[in-house]
Formats: sequence, structure tokens, C-alpha cells
Amino acid sequence: MSSSRRSILRALLPFALLTAGAAYALASWNWCGRWEERTPVVLSQVRGEGALRAGAAKVALSPPFPVVVAGYAPPRPEASQAEVPLQARAVVLEAGSARVGVVSLELLFVTPEIVAQVRERAARAGVREVLVVATHTHSSFGGYDARWVAQLSGTGRYVPAAVDAVVAGASEALEKAAASMSDVTLEVGSAADAGLVSSRSGGQTPDGQLTRVVLKGAKAPVAEVLVFAAHATLIPRKRALVDPDYPGRLSALREAAGSGVTLFVQGSEGNASVAFSEGQGAERAAGFASRLSALADGAAPAAVEGPVRLAFARVQAALPRPDSSRLVPAFTRAAGDNFLCASSPRETEVDALALGPLELLAIPGEPTTAAGRALVTLTGATHVLGLANGYVGYLDTAEQVLSGQGESRRQYFGPTLMERLGAASRVASGTVGFSAPE
Repeated sequence: MSSSRRSILRALLPFALLTAGAAYALASWNWCGRWEERTPVVLSQVRGEGALRAGAAKVALSPPFPVVVAGYAPPRPEASQAEVPLQARAVVLEAGSARVGVVSLELLFVTPEIVAQVRERAARAGVREVLVVATHTHSSFGGYDARWVAQLSGTGRYVPAAVDAVVAGASEALEKAAASMSDVTLEVGSAADAGLVSSRSGGQTPDGQLTRVVLKGAKAPVAEVLVFAAHATLIPRKRALVDPDYPGRLSALREAAGSGVTLFVQGSEGNASVAFSEGQGAERAAGFASRLSALADGAAPAAVEGPVRLAFARVQAALPRPDSSRLVPAFTRAAGDNFLCASSPRETEVDALALGPLELLAIPGEPTTAAGRALVTLTGATHVLGLANGYVGYLDTAEQVLSGQGESRRQYFGPTLMERLGAASRVASGTVGFSAPE
């Protein structure tokens, strides 16, 4: 290196250091501001009791190919077709003066933007209360979340056409379900196989319970809802095809067997992994779906005598200030907090749904087994559902967060998140009328 070039570099070094220091100082400035704590607010509620009616439908989603495959950090493959078509499945329930829609989407998660648009269109079809859930499939399409942290960590570059595709499929499924209402009987059963799941990060062990809800018409089942908790991560990461993983294959198996439109709903799956190793990729997903279908067959449902209770409540919760302390090195903590703040809403939604003996608490994220059990103890819920009406990330217990253990190492918020969502859960469950906690 010539002496003149060395002289230039020495002259530029202070400016480079000054620029780096200024960038660090700017990134470390408290851009988050104050995040106010507020009492949970009931956004809407509906109650009814009487003979149960239901309609159900499924509609294929039409991703805007070519599209990024969502589920993991970059690099991500881009898909031009689907291995198995992705679906939106919906059921509309009615008892007395209450009408509630539930739509399950074969996606990684859903966003408030998607939920708001789906609800707006459903209201035109006479369905004013809607619960929107995702199967948490890590091989579906992305592009539908505008938040920076989501684009970086899971869903890829934001593409408005991806939002349009999700909303169109979900809305059409709800509209078709609302147009096909008929008298049904409600049947509920459950079975468990702890050997099908394991905890990927310690903490409490998932129990492998599957709950089966059947809405039976005069001649055949109209719909079936299966609640189970395990990450849908059986499809290889680098596969350049979108795929619904085991939830979509399970629903398709049940539908082919005459169970009606079958909605898959995730429970407290935050730390729950599939413990099934037969085959690879799509073969493994199909095999696990077959095992779950057999488990569902063993969950012999019992009829619920009428009249049937149907109640639903939506509650807004104020989120705490994001906390990146478990996600980034200590010297970048302030910058990490700022990045999360720029991507985090200040409010989220917790819902409660009562259908006959079922008392379902819906959380906008991924509650762990321990967090789910804590919410059951707090509210009296029979089930805690995840990936509902938005996404705030993982939800672990305060003890796990404070110790930096379990899924809290991936959590976007500190220990106060459990407190805030717990308070909203109590309001939602009380508004709907859950049974008193034991």
C-alpha cells in the first residue's frame, strides 16, 4: 500500500469512527417513548342460547405466485406453485340471537390488517363477530405482514397482493358458510397421546391432547373442529413449494372420510414440537396427519343436549413496552428495543368463545404449555388457542422470562406480557361467562 493511500485512510479513520459512533448513538436513543398501561376494554360481545345452526365451507387460497415461502429467517426460497393447495376453512355458528364465524387459514400467522378486512367483509354477509386463526404452517406463503420484524424473521418482503389473497379466500369461505346454515347437533370428545409431541425448549411438557368438535347435520357432519398443539414444521425449510404441512393434510384426510369441512386450530403450541420421525418431508407430514386422524377417531364425541349456549367477546389489551434483552447482546439492547417498538402495535386483542361446554380463550401469539395452563387456571377456560386475530410473538410465563429460559428467549416482550394478556383474558372470560376457575 502506498504512503499516500495510508495517509488518506488515516485521515478518514476519525470520520469513520465518528460516523459509527453517531449511528450507534442514534440507534440507542429511546425512540420507543412511554407505553401506557390501560385497563382492558370490551370491544364487542354477543350472547345467545337455543337450537344450534351451522354452516361451513372451504376455499382454496390463491397466492400471488411467485411468492416467498414463509416460516424462517432468510435466505428463503421463492415458490411458483403449491405442493398441496392451501385452504381457508370457515364455520358460522348461530344460537338464539348470536352468530359467530370462525375461519382457519393455512398460514404462519395472521395480522390485524387481515383480520380487520375479513371482519369488514363478513359483516356484509351478516356475520359481525369473527375469530380468525392460523394453523402456524412454516411452509405457506408470506408477504402479508408490513412490520419490519416480521419481514426479517419470517414472512419476507411485504406484498399487498398477498394480503388481498388471504382476505379474499377467508371472506369467501365465511360468506359461503353463512349461506349454507342448517340445524346441527353439537358433539364433543377428546383423546390424548403424549408420545406424539415433545417440548423443544424445556419447561412443562405438552400432553398431546386432541379435542374433537363435531357439528352434525340431519344426514351427515357439516363441520369438524380439531384442536391440537404442535408446531407445523415438518416440511423442509429450503423447499421451493408452498405446502400446508400436517394441519392441511389432516383436514383433507378428515374431509375425505366424511367428517365435513374440518378446521384445524392450534392450542398452546409455543414449546410443542412433533415427536414423529417416520419418513421425510411431505411423507412425514402425511404420516403424522394420519396418526392424528386415528387419534381423532378415538376421541368418541358425546352429544350436547340443547339448548346450546353461544357467546363471544373481544377485548382490547394494552401491550407493554417491547424488551429485546433476551434477543440481542447487551450493548445493542437499546437499538433492539427501538427495532421492536417500530414493529409492535400498542394494543392487541384477546377473545373468548363459549360453545356449549367449550370455553375457548384465544390468544394473539404462541402461548407455551405453561402459559396456557396458567391462563386456564386464571380464567377457567377449557382450552387456550394460539395464533388468533394477530401476532405478538411467544408468550411464556413471567418466571421463564425472568430466568431467560424456554421460549422466552424468543419473546418480544418482558414478563409483563403475561400480566397484560392475563388481565384481558379475565375480562373476556368474565364477559362471556366462563365457569369459575377451580
